[in-house]
Amino acid sequence: MLESLMALNCGILGLPNVGKTTIFSALCGTPAETANYPFSTVKANVGIINVPDTRLDKLSAIFVPERTIPATVEFVDIAGLVKGASRGEGLGNQFLSHIRDAAVYTHVVRCFENSDVIHVSEKLDPASDIETIDIELALADMQTLAKRRERAEKALKNPNEKKLSEFVLSLLSEKINPALENAQPVRSLGLNDEEKAAIYDCHFITAKPQLYVCNVDEEGIKSGNKYTEKVKKRAAEEGTEAVCICGKFEADLCGIENPEEKKAFLDDLGLEETGLSSLIHSAYKLLGLRTFFTTGKDECRAWTFHSGDTAPKAAGVIHTDFEKGFIKAEVYTCDDIFNYGTEAKIKEAGKYRLEGKEYTVKDGDVLFFKFNV
Repeated sequence: MLESLMALNCGILGLPNVGKTTIFSALCGTPAETANYPFSTVKANVGIINVPDTRLDKLSAIFVPERTIPATVEFVDIAGLVKGASRGEGLGNQFLSHIRDAAVYTHVVRCFENSDVIHVSEKLDPASDIETIDIELALADMQTLAKRRERAEKALKNPNEKKLSEFVLSLLSEKINPALENAQPVRSLGLNDEEKAAIYDCHFITAKPQLYVCNVDEEGIKSGNKYTEKVKKRAAEEGTEAVCICGKFEADLCGIENPEEKKAFLDDLGLEETGLSSLIHSAYKLLGLRTFFTTGKDECRAWTFHSGDTAPKAAGVIHTDFEKGFIKAEVYTCDDIFNYGTEAKIKEAGKYRLEGKEYTVKDGDVLFFKFNV
């Protein structure tokens, strides 16, 4: 059966030697090339990672299915960007192309001191590091803007395209270009749906959602440090989040296979979840993604959907036929099955519902779709 899966693609970027590849290796549970010098990661590493979700674990314990399938997220480790990347410095153009393909990008910022790990600018200054990346991404977008403006100017000669072209030119000149010239991201402009649609084909990098990852040493895992505070302040000003991760700690934790030992390791540090889990959940939140579940003896599975999706739209995540021929959905929540233990008892309690096409799916819903094609 063909499935229509909603994959979250997340690019990891930052300056060289900030810990991107160490974090990527911990995410994937497999080693990627790292070294104590810039551009050790020449090609983009790609990994598919399961989304941690204790609810799916509990559902599997109840239904004991033949297989359990979590939602997944694709992470792309993009080689370090440097000043001049937009002009091709450090193979910058090659690296920037990988960023354009991502739905969201995580900006890894070095927030640890270590004289043995070379800093590309020979000083530790998170604010300056962030500014360097922001400028390069804005410059790359300005190149894209120039090409789009040229196309729009040519299209003015076509009567059928004149009105849209005038709108695009006005938007580029009056809103987007001034912002980029000041290294302000396109996402900060608050464009409406019409404006977004008009420039969709530009695929501006700075229009993408961004969150920050503060790569700290083990002392900064719980409370952070003077560097993480600067990054968190910057994130708050931009309306996004900053997650603290100790790449070395996460890599060590990844090597522990026993779940109880892993939990004990986290408990010793007073952590409820790994930094990597927090990163994935933050990316989901930033993109407005949620999870529903399907259950049974053959399979328990987590599915990703957009917040606000109706039942037919969510059904389409499983298969387009489910959306086209949607009749109704049988619904209960994870908490219902956790509280009552069986679907029969959920029905006895009056918690088992039938919902139609207008139903808005909620995070944590357990669904069974009825359809006819």
